[in-house]
Amino acid sequence: MRETREELKELQALLDASLSRSTSHLRSIINTERTLTAERLTQVLTGMRTLALSTVTAKGEPRISGVDGHFLHGKWHFGTARGAAKARHLAARSATSAAHMRGEDLGVFTHGTVEILNPQDGEPAADWPDLLAYFKDFYGDDLFDWDNDVVYYRLHPHWMSVYAPDFAKLTAASQS
Repeated sequence: MRETREELKELQALLDASLSRSTSHLRSIINTERTLTAERLTQVLTGMRTLALSTVTAKGEPRISGVDGHFLHGKWHFGTARGAAKARHLAARSATSAAHMRGEDLGVFTHGTVEILNPQDGEPAADWPDLLAYFKDFYGDDLFDWDNDVVYYRLHPHWMSVYAPDFAKLTAASQS
């Protein structure tokens, strides 16, 4: 777990607010008995998690693709090739949605906007050196030309919900 107490507090407030303003249909599926606290969520979302990422084309058409998601400091972080279509979409329209699902045990659904962490022609995010060290440790220092090949994003959520009907089962599966 990399989150500070303040980050956990902010994430919990987001989860609570998102659920409270959801439709009655969603609240009939995701409720306090079938969700996770911020602290438990950060215990479950360690390492790399595959995300289904939704972007929008210039014509307003939806596109979905897979990315390696890392849940760090209470937010999703992910990268792609600088020349990828999703990179063009996100450069023009920062709104996105992401979903991580693991069978019927876990669903994490997020809507928000992205921040580019390592722009090609601009100042990187203040925490980019720490994040880059994390990614290099995870993937290997020489996997990419980290300055030119890949662009990384942080998804700033304005809505996030978590479906987890059985925390004990979820944590047992995470440990095996």
